[in-house]
Amino acid sequence: MQAKERIILALDVDHQSRALELVEQLKNHVGAFKVGMQLYNSMGPDIVRDIQNRGGRVFVDLKFHDIPNTVAAAGRVMTRLQCYMFNVHAAGGKEMMARLVQEVHKEAQKLQVQAPLLLAVTVLTSLSQQQLEEELFIKDMSVEDLVVQWALMAQAAGMDGVVCSPQEIRPIKQACGEGFKTITPGIRPVWAAANDQKRITTPAQALELGTDYMVIGRPITAAADPVEAAQKIIDELEAC
Repeated sequence: MQAKERIILALDVDHQSRALELVEQLKNHVGAFKVGMQLYNSMGPDIVRDIQNRGGRVFVDLKFHDIPNTVAAAGRVMTRLQCYMFNVHAAGGKEMMARLVQEVHKEAQKLQVQAPLLLAVTVLTSLSQQQLEEELFIKDMSVEDLVVQWALMAQAAGMDGVVCSPQEIRPIKQACGEGFKTITPGIRPVWAAANDQKRITTPAQALELGTDYMVIGRPITAAADPVEAAQKIIDELEAC
């Protein structure tokens, strides 16, 4: 995989014009574009089609978490949208994820299209061990142990990979195998601010740890020259 294909650019904006400006600027410098709640809730599914029409692949980051029937129905919609990948919360459980896998692949076969990569969100990278214990009341397990257990559950349900902190890449690969995908937010080059992420690492470190894809937003989108910023990250990855 080329270095640029590992970069998923987070389009954390709420205006179509800014999002598509970034797509035009960076479609040859990143592997995909992440459309999250902010942009999707502002523009709806048309923003995904607009990005695709400009040659970009889309990671729809809506983190579905509901009863199995509802999440499976949402999965069929995402399949019809022909997004590259989308995610659900692993905390929704094995039955929810297994039903999703079944319905997405059934829908893709019916439409004769490629099924999206199905990802499970483990523990959000904004959460610390202290918050896990004091706010989520999970007191008998470390963040890393919980992430690995949820990754194993997702794999057993048929999911393609997980969204996780870079710090959990190696334990997940050891538990689930190299073919199980890891998509890692919390990536910050040494020259960028950490912002609200707590469990972070640099692009080169994430690659060395074995990640498949890394989600990067503000270090590129807030840069004076987004293309130059993206190229600096590509150069960093290619030097590994």
